[in-house]
Amino acid sequence: MKQYILTRKLLLLFGIYKIYEYLLFSEIRKGPIPKHVGVILDGNRRWARAKGVKKEIAYSEGAKKVENIVNWCDELGVKSLTIFVLSTENYLKRDRSEIEIIFNLLKKYLTKLVRESERNKKQMNIKFIGNLSLLEDEELLHLIQDIERIYNFDGGITINIAFLYGGKWDIINAAKKIAKEVKEGRLNPEDINIESFQRYLSTSHMDHQDIDLILRTGGESRLSNFLLWQAAYSELVFLDVFWPDFRKIDFLRAVRIYQKRTRRFGA
Repeated sequence: MKQYILTRKLLLLFGIYKIYEYLLFSEIRKGPIPKHVGVILDGNRRWARAKGVKKEIAYSEGAKKVENIVNWCDELGVKSLTIFVLSTENYLKRDRSEIEIIFNLLKKYLTKLVRESERNKKQMNIKFIGNLSLLEDEELLHLIQDIERIYNFDGGITINIAFLYGGKWDIINAAKKIAKEVKEGRLNPEDINIESFQRYLSTSHMDHQDIDLILRTGGESRLSNFLLWQAAYSELVFLDVFWPDFRKIDFLRAVRIYQKRTRRFGA
């Protein structure tokens, strides 16, 4: 009897949750939708400690949420999504066993995407941004190249995977490219401005490089070297939920917060 009552309560709560989710989605669809959303995935390790489970489980649950947020953004009409998967700093400083967990998960999902490419009707443009010259894993590098070649559709959602990425690196790398062209006489220094500089950033393949909304899970309130140039006028939303627990209503609430703010773009 107790089990029956508990099941009834859970079903009721789930029903209320789905109704709230539907109402929230309907409300948001009437407002301005961010063209470009950036997500800083934070809280995997703390989630594992809180649950008393291995890091592998936390990262595996987090990977499922990445799939979810791609679908949620596509459903809402977001044109571009940039996901901060691994920073250069974390790659160089974290324990190799943890990096191996991330690499293996990435290989698993990229392999799945390659195998399902013929059946996958979702048109996506997937691009990896970051200092891939640091990547020594040849298998992973080849998978990344395959994914960028296969998922290169115009008109679909653009998904940027910030991997071995750092915002300072991005700006310095752009400056080096510009300096090289100036030295070779192919670029006049007087022609360098904000618009021309952006053509040398890792996000230069995008029509809308600036991020409208950046959301970060895990309760921390910082950018952690994420798309520093592109985030100049972003609206920032910091959430207390750990990434593996991230829900659709958390995403929708973040978008609603964005919609309620008055964007001034420095004015």
